[in-house]
Amino acid sequence: MKRALISVSDKTGVLEFAKELVSLGYEIISTGGTKKSLDEAGIPTISISEVTNFPEIMDGRVKTLHPNVHGALLCVRDNPEHVKALEENHIAYIDLVCVNLYPFKQTLQKEGVSHEEIIENIDIGGPSMLRSGAKNYKYIPVIVDPSDYDNVLKELKENGETCPITREYLAAKVFRHTASYDTIIADYLTKKTGEKYPETFTMTYEKVQDLRYGENPHQEAAFYKGVNPQYSIARAKQLHGKELSYNNIQDANACIEVLKEFSEPCAVGMKHMNPCGVGIGATIEEAWDKAYEADPTSIFGGIVSFNREVSVAVAEKLSQIFLEIIIAPSYEKEAFEILSAKKNIRLMVLDTNLDVAQTTKVTNVNDGLLVQDMDLMHVEDMELTIPTKRKPTDEEMKQLLFAWKVVKHVKSNAIVLAKADMTIGVGAGQMNRVGAAKIAIEQAGEKAKGSVLASDAFFPMPDTVENAIAAGVTAIIQPGGSIKDQLSIDACDEAGIAMVFTGVRHFKH
Repeated sequence: MKRALISVSDKTGVLEFAKELVSLGYEIISTGGTKKSLDEAGIPTISISEVTNFPEIMDGRVKTLHPNVHGALLCVRDNPEHVKALEENHIAYIDLVCVNLYPFKQTLQKEGVSHEEIIENIDIGGPSMLRSGAKNYKYIPVIVDPSDYDNVLKELKENGETCPITREYLAAKVFRHTASYDTIIADYLTKKTGEKYPETFTMTYEKVQDLRYGENPHQEAAFYKGVNPQYSIARAKQLHGKELSYNNIQDANACIEVLKEFSEPCAVGMKHMNPCGVGIGATIEEAWDKAYEADPTSIFGGIVSFNREVSVAVAEKLSQIFLEIIIAPSYEKEAFEILSAKKNIRLMVLDTNLDVAQTTKVTNVNDGLLVQDMDLMHVEDMELTIPTKRKPTDEEMKQLLFAWKVVKHVKSNAIVLAKADMTIGVGAGQMNRVGAAKIAIEQAGEKAKGSVLASDAFFPMPDTVENAIAAGVTAIIQPGGSIKDQLSIDACDEAGIAMVFTGVRHFKH
């Protein structure tokens, strides 16, 4: 008679799976809570203590770490010496393993959980059995995922055993499962010890979905999420529309990053990872009107996010233009009906009050990763200085800080012009700062008169300032720190405009 070892924390479908195995002639070895569930369901089981001839000790910490278990799992069955060792030590084969692990991740996410409880949910025996069985996948199918039960049963019924390709597939999944499990544990302890950049950097992500393609149709792609996403596009729920694309997800992520800068009603329009319109107002409708007016051309085919519920009035305006995605904390019932009448538009909800849980940003380069702190520097954290003779008025300062929050999220070199709580010109991703300024000024047109300008980095020459003055800009905010700062200060003083130094730059590559 064949033997299956079953010990799972995720008991989805396990009773049905075990019943089918029994009907196929398997004895079931089991432990702890799994054995109790199987016994209560009337499924005959053998306790692990009967296999090891040793009791479970230390509150179950030690029960499966025994040669009678691992010898049965690791025996190379076409190696006579291995088989002889089993026979001499009266060890019976284990022919199938169905194990998944203590819920470490779920424990970690529990509110108010203690360190002691977290540590107790580090599984030792489970990963050991999985690794032993999966190493010997030539002979043993090892299942960690309930979604694989049906296929395994199908092959057992049809062939009396699983096929080699299936066992190899299952083994690969086992090692992904244990690697992810260990990564979460390592991450928890590394953070607890305060080590920021350890000698090895490991990450684990869970698949959300396969994507139709990547940035371009000839590229394959998939979307993964972290194990504990908070304020993240991975946490957003899609209520309507076709599946997200690779570029949709990139743009949506950039869109909600800008949104997070503002507590007042705010609307953000995003196109190709750059904000094309940002507006704030007393109401979300006012905020949208400003965001749209900022650049009605670029918003076509773009992504929009809101930090307040989408009202009927806003929905009616949104329905008049082509948008890829709308993200908001909620929608009025009638507003949702208006927008969902469009078949392809993606309507998503995301709690904008969630905290940003991720504190590091990872960027891949060929065969490598760059890891850095996320740019979470806010205007409230900066010590502003005013090097010019004229200080900005209260209204100018309000607009400068608004523009500074936006320019932080524009690809470098970046220039943002703002006026009346809205962007009026955005120059993004240029090879020189003057070029970025010219784009922003040209987009603003006549609105540039009386506006303010934000630059993500200092001015190495006074030429950007001179272009701003010629366009009618009245105040500028920039990091300062150039050896030629005085040239820009002098240009401002000569024109009678104000300039603010933040002491902080916001490069975004």
